[in-house]
Amino acid sequence: MTEHIPTELNRKNNNQDSSLRPSTFSDFVGQEKVRERLLLCVEAAKMRGEALDHVLLSGPPGLGKTTLCYIIGEAMGVSVKTTSGPVIEKPADLAGMLTSLNHGDILFIDEIHRMQRTVEEYLYSAMEDYVIDIMIDQGANARSIRLELPKFTLIGATTRSGLISSPLRSRFGISGRLDYYTNNELASIVTRSAGILNVKIDKAGALEVANRSRGTPRIANNLLRRVRDYAQVVANGKISKEVADAALQMLDIDAHGLDEMDKRILRTIIEKFGGGPIGLNSLAVSIAEEEDTIEDVYEPYLIQEGYIKRTSRGRVVTPLAYEILGLTPNYTNSRQEDFLF
Repeated sequence: MTEHIPTELNRKNNNQDSSLRPSTFSDFVGQEKVRERLLLCVEAAKMRGEALDHVLLSGPPGLGKTTLCYIIGEAMGVSVKTTSGPVIEKPADLAGMLTSLNHGDILFIDEIHRMQRTVEEYLYSAMEDYVIDIMIDQGANARSIRLELPKFTLIGATTRSGLISSPLRSRFGISGRLDYYTNNELASIVTRSAGILNVKIDKAGALEVANRSRGTPRIANNLLRRVRDYAQVVANGKISKEVADAALQMLDIDAHGLDEMDKRILRTIIEKFGGGPIGLNSLAVSIAEEEDTIEDVYEPYLIQEGYIKRTSRGRVVTPLAYEILGLTPNYTNSRQEDFLF
């Protein structure tokens, strides 16, 4: 599998993100059902004095999976140790992390679907029975050593839940999928972040940033920083609707939240392939981008907003895509059938 490459606006900025992350469930905006479910499970586990059951969080990047993990750790009063699936290369690496945990601690594995299968199998007994069997030596001298583990909580995060094997998925007692945020929810997040960054912003300015954030808090916070830079130089540090609009236009982010790459994808399908259908591989080669990046980062938003449709024969743009690009649809009969059906 090709390595997932995040876009610039959706790239994690750990130093700045940590200061903007909410630390409690009450500060966390949006994802009501997932938040209420997790809060209930956390309170129940605390009342029983037990470790929280294992949690699987899925959804597009930048929606708050990592933040929820730290909030759970704060609510439970335990330590959180973080890693990612590709980093754990050998069973010994996993064993070292698991044996270093204390009772109730949380092990957070980001991109858990990218964990190697040989390592994943060692998680099964660790999650169910809190033991791990490590093989020592090879051949006739091979023997197994069983290590007892403290009762811990594994929190897995994934952007591709379909790639998680059934045996691993079944061992998570709590699961939740995070969806894109509404513009009002993002405006609340932008207002909160602006307060932390000591930036003056009015409601219209916050909503303008939110409208162009693709339903993603990480993008909203990154855009806020860039708008702040613009406001400090040309608008005395205050962000209004007009200032936000001018700053975002300078960043080539239009009123629909589409950036240069989004428009490039749509224009490529329309101008080079007559509106589709086009396969993912052909599209990736045409725009010089990784297939995983297109599928994980760009397509979800374009499909949700109704600019692209997936069919059995490939990707097809919709009339809405032509409209926002100022182009006139020119479907052939076969392509009209792909779009209509």
